[in-house]
Amino acid sequence: MVQKNLEQIIRERIERSGPIPFETFMDMLLYQPEFGYYMNRETRIGAKGDFYTSPHLHFIFGWILAVQLDEMRRMIKGAEDFTILELGAGRGYLARDIIDFIQKKLNWKGHFKYIIIEKNPHTVLDQKNRLKPYDGLVEWKTGIDAAGPFCGCVISNELMDAFPVRMIHVTDQYQEIFVGTDKTGFKEIYGDPSTAELLEYIEQYRLPKVNGYRTEVNLRIKDYLKAISNILMEGFIVSIDYGYSSSQYYAVERNRGTLLCYYQHETNDNPYINIGKQDITAHVNFTSLKDWGEGLGFSAMGYSPQGPFLLSLGIDEIVSNELAAGRLSQNELMKIKNLLFDIGETHQVMIQHKGEGTVNTLSGFNISNRLHRL
Repeated sequence: MVQKNLEQIIRERIERSGPIPFETFMDMLLYQPEFGYYMNRETRIGAKGDFYTSPHLHFIFGWILAVQLDEMRRMIKGAEDFTILELGAGRGYLARDIIDFIQKKLNWKGHFKYIIIEKNPHTVLDQKNRLKPYDGLVEWKTGIDAAGPFCGCVISNELMDAFPVRMIHVTDQYQEIFVGTDKTGFKEIYGDPSTAELLEYIEQYRLPKVNGYRTEVNLRIKDYLKAISNILMEGFIVSIDYGYSSSQYYAVERNRGTLLCYYQHETNDNPYINIGKQDITAHVNFTSLKDWGEGLGFSAMGYSPQGPFLLSLGIDEIVSNELAAGRLSQNELMKIKNLLFDIGETHQVMIQHKGEGTVNTLSGFNISNRLHRL
């Protein structure tokens, strides 16, 4: 029996059922069981992979998030049963560093647990090995609904930018991009927008009607928020990702959208090569995250670049203490600067709250809160 590869699987589906929305194509590239970029055995994150994230740079990123979690925990009822739910946990570094700070620096009283949502069984094994010192504290689930109702906080770092997106191409009208095949490989086909929800989004966020304009629409964020709403009884959502407000995202000059592919630490804008072997991302429209969240009972607390967020929570003081104790090297300082001034500028942080009463402020937004720009 001939072993199929991902390209053959996708081609056979298209040949059998006809062209598929780009969203479906991207979903298969990233999440097809055993073959998709996030579902196979190979290491993809870090120095040997295709990209790195903030937790890979330095453990202090997780420490600072733990400071914000500590403040949140004191704000909600039933704090002794606080649950942290992380999606897109990668290699488990963020979970390790958050738990480490909670146990060694914060000394939380009462019970708390850490749940990781992960579908890739190979990734789960890697995470379990790294988080072995916390046996009994960390749980793994394959889906959000399996986490059950809880009070606490949901964390995602560079999760939503990997949600499959709809692709829009503009001529004299808005057209959706579908993917078909020919003898040379995959080809794009333009057609009418396939859902009423997509048309509503185009109208709500006023996508430019400029000939040749091309951009993305991430409708999966809405489904993600609905799933969180079903299990988070009271607490917060922390979302850290590449992104813009809707007015920035759909500016006329951003006429090629934001879709990027990452392969061996290099970028390209061609999702039709390196099938199943490259990451594919699109920036997040944080205005839609805010709007859809409000419709589900989540109030947006703040929106800020990552750099000011970390500074607001005292990263400078913690760095000074670690330096004084001789626990930081100059190389580590350069990595921390990256968290503040490189990734710190490209990544945005939004926190949303669900619960009775009003939570007025969070320390993470003391320096910068750009919520009004959404």
